[in-house]
Amino acid sequence: STSLLLCYDSMMTARAALVQMVCRYENVEPPVTGTSRTIEITVEYGGEAGPDLEEVATATGLTPAEIVQLHTAMPFPVEMIGFMPGFPYLGGLPAVLHLPRRSVPRVRVPAGSVAIANGRSGIYPTAAPGGWHLIGRTATLLFDPQREPPAILAPGDYVQFIASPTDL
Repeated sequence: STSLLLCYDSMMTARAALVQMVCRYENVEPPVTGTSRTIEITVEYGGEAGPDLEEVATATGLTPAEIVQLHTAMPFPVEMIGFMPGFPYLGGLPAVLHLPRRSVPRVRVPAGSVAIANGRSGIYPTAAPGGWHLIGRTATLLFDPQREPPAILAPGDYVQFIASPTDL
């Protein structure tokens, strides 16, 4: 099988229109689609869990509380799973939070870290190197090879971040 990654702005182009356009080509089958799910993921923002939250606040001119409010205000669409097994690329990040990747990546980002960079949010399913801004952490296990399916998120799903009670 062959995979194709298409990057598009979901605010400008509907997924269904894009699928229809791509499937006009020979030997291209539409993706298997199920019903879209919204998965709630509780996040502890700031502090040790989100060491870059203050830096993001300074860069955006927002307070940490305003960043948390924006990050939990609406569900984010899972655009794709990649980089590592179970890592979701989440679209729809508010424009004020669009920051480039960190100039110096970390050698080790803890599993469950919730991060932002390049107009997207993501969650590190396992400990790994990474260059995104870490704003929080979740205890939700995103990827388990012993589970079927191993990843709890799939393209087409939505993630609704919920601030942990300690952040409220």
